[in-house]
Amino acid sequence: MASADAPLSRDDVLAWPKAELHCHLDGSLRLATMLELAAAQDKMDVLPAEDEEGLRTILRKVDDSETLEAYLAWFRYTLPLMQSEDALHRIAYELVEDNARENVRYLEVRYSPILHTEEGLTLEAVNDAVLAGLEQAERDLGVTTSLIICGLRDRFESASLRLAELAAAYRHRGVVAFDLAGGEAGNPPKHHLHAFYYARNNLLNLTVHAGESWGPDSIQQALFYCGAHRIGHGITLYQDPELMAYFADHQIPLEICPTSNVQTHVVESYDEHPLPRYVEAGIPVTVNTDNRLFSRTSVTEELWRVYTHCGIDANQLREIALNGFRYAFLSWEDKQALLREVTETFPMAPTRETPVW
Repeated sequence: MASADAPLSRDDVLAWPKAELHCHLDGSLRLATMLELAAAQDKMDVLPAEDEEGLRTILRKVDDSETLEAYLAWFRYTLPLMQSEDALHRIAYELVEDNARENVRYLEVRYSPILHTEEGLTLEAVNDAVLAGLEQAERDLGVTTSLIICGLRDRFESASLRLAELAAAYRHRGVVAFDLAGGEAGNPPKHHLHAFYYARNNLLNLTVHAGESWGPDSIQQALFYCGAHRIGHGITLYQDPELMAYFADHQIPLEICPTSNVQTHVVESYDEHPLPRYVEAGIPVTVNTDNRLFSRTSVTEELWRVYTHCGIDANQLREIALNGFRYAFLSWEDKQALLREVTETFPMAPTRETPVW
């Protein structure tokens, strides 16, 4: 094992205990599972290819997405396969299994149940199937999981309110937070105030996709209109220095997904990503996958890309990895227990003392 001052290897990062706070269920299927589900459901016409290599080749074109909305259009290949309880259970289980293989100890999965009701499932049936898959994986694999329910920016607020009600009803059954996802352009967070008011008054944690393809105004609305505790992406935050200072002063965490940000052209390359600027400013940064399938990535790979392309040194990367645990949507007691466990076993602890929050 390398010393604290030596360069990291990818195997070092693979061995670290890790947390994933921003991962979409419907963007994280295995290629083999997509093909098997399509065959079993008589939906091969949904897919653009009939084998893994063909799918892999076509899905690489997601890198050419000119906008966030164009990127989101690729979900047309996964959502039709996720309309049954068995499929949802399997996909949730396999997502945890994939994370367990790279030593992810804590995983927050997010999705919008309303997107899985096209063939007659109720919102409750959808959510029960996903939670059952996560719970079985927890028992089998020892990974702690939580579920985040997403409202959708491009739907009527009544739909977001119904999803917030669903999230609140499952608050003691595995759901830890409410989110707002989808294309930002023309769909400001403040149009979903009643949903966030309901979620907040039912003591749910709150996170909002903001500043992913829109400016700091979207982030400000997520924070001050919706009451977000974390911000998904937040890439454009640097455009408002005062707001950026507010994030540092109040230690509001960002859920950054580097590869996804490059694919959607929010940033043009890893080298130009503002993540180092946020780290230097003292803003808590977490690094996440967003969509393991479409970004062809893992938590390990995202951390490694940040280390090798974004000018982040080894100690900063360790702090980023630990932030995934520090800012998890867990109870205080559970978070402290998990932090103590991973801090004590962290293969290459930072040279300075690591706070347990």
